[in-house]
Amino acid sequence: MSTSTTEKPSARRKGVRAARRGTALLAACTMIGLAVVGVRSADPAVAKPQKDTIQVSLNELVRAGVAPGAMASVRDRTGRVTHYTAGVADLRTRGKVPADGYFRMASNTKMYAAVAVLQLVDDGKVRLDEPIETYLPGLVRGTGFDGRTITVRHLLEHTSGLPGYDMPHVFQWRDRYFEPRDLLDSAFAKEATSPVPGTTTQYSNTNYILAGLLVQKVTGRPISEVITTRILDRAGLRNTYWPGVGDQSIRKPHANGYLPHPETGKWTEITRLDPSIGWAAGQMISTPSDLNRFLVALQNGKLIKPATLAQMRNGKPFYPGGEDLPELVWHYGLGAIGFELSCGGLAWGHGGDIDGYSSRTAITADGRAVTLVVTADSSPVQDGVFRVLDAFDAALCAGR
Repeated sequence: MSTSTTEKPSARRKGVRAARRGTALLAACTMIGLAVVGVRSADPAVAKPQKDTIQVSLNELVRAGVAPGAMASVRDRTGRVTHYTAGVADLRTRGKVPADGYFRMASNTKMYAAVAVLQLVDDGKVRLDEPIETYLPGLVRGTGFDGRTITVRHLLEHTSGLPGYDMPHVFQWRDRYFEPRDLLDSAFAKEATSPVPGTTTQYSNTNYILAGLLVQKVTGRPISEVITTRILDRAGLRNTYWPGVGDQSIRKPHANGYLPHPETGKWTEITRLDPSIGWAAGQMISTPSDLNRFLVALQNGKLIKPATLAQMRNGKPFYPGGEDLPELVWHYGLGAIGFELSCGGLAWGHGGDIDGYSSRTAITADGRAVTLVVTADSSPVQDGVFRVLDAFDAALCAGR
């Protein structure tokens, strides 16, 4: 087994890592918080150096202790798909990580909720620059914020100034079911994070709880049904789903999710939980290859109009590490993140972190799509977040 990384991080990331500031980024990037399996390829003609680069990156994530397991799916610009795995799916049985297994996609759900809203924009039923008050009258009221000054666009791009709702430790909520109103009650008891909507990008799950309610109000149907019929079915996504009420499980095959125990620091399984605390901001489950299929369908115009996609990708600079990490710049559009690549250009997608799983997904302009998943959203490794980002960047750049 190889334990060396194939591709050196950029000088910018090396400098950030040397500063040992991983904790700040981990807190900012939260999207709601050694056996090796060989490469499985749909086409043996895929170049061996490309496979080695990505495989070695996954091996290193597991070897370094970032997570017990990792998996990735890469779809090249011609449509060929390759799956990668590393580590174990179950620390007790030492079973192998399944290729292209199911996982909790967490805040990647926001892309689907945003597309559902943007489809209504394409249909002429919603206007991006209309106040949310028009669609959800009297709902958004609190200290320093008012739905009459917050637009649909502000919600989707996280510039509303709305505070986030409480996210206690997972051991306190894993078995609890939340209604969207429970989440809003928690958020609306706080003060606004920005006094003027549209001026500051501040990531808040509250925005997408409201986006989900907007879709339901306009269509008269549950958000889960709208996403299923108008996105999943249209794009042929057979392995992506919205868990039903009370469903705490994940379809098989899947690798178990883990987190460090708050007292012992040892890996503790956290696969089963009620994802309703994420709802339209983070409830869905998928596989790496299905997330890539979604990105391809979105980029190819199967889900929204090209002009609408251009608005979705008109991102404002977003600094996920805040003042402590000014070197790291992403671009947040309307439910989509533009990741700056070490090989140049932007790849558009999102990311998701929920107890047990952390994922990043994106597609380049020439159609290369990558989804990378590790089976823990936090780890004892101080720079674990950067290691995942570097592996993700390496996978996106491997085809250049």
